[in-house]
Amino acid sequence: MKRKRYTHEQIISILKEHEAGQPVGELARRYGVVENTIYRWKSKYGGMEISDARRLRELERENAKLKKLLAEAELDKAALKELVQGKW
Repeated sequence: MKRKRYTHEQIISILKEHEAGQPVGELARRYGVVENTIYRWKSKYGGMEISDARRLRELERENAKLKKLLAEAELDKAALKELVQGKW
């Protein structure tokens, strides 16, 4: 069975439904997830607004880009180090 991927905005709207009084079991059935998933979402996204989720996604993208740049810089540094030591 293919996994569904929910966006941050969708997750927050599901959590808002829970805050409005919907039982977790009913939400889990309606959205096709396990109850534990809703509790995990609640611990991660609890109290967030949709604008916060968008900012979180932007920060995650920026963080991934910076990690990639750092990895490339480290590779370049290692290559230059080998070149200087004459191992090339």
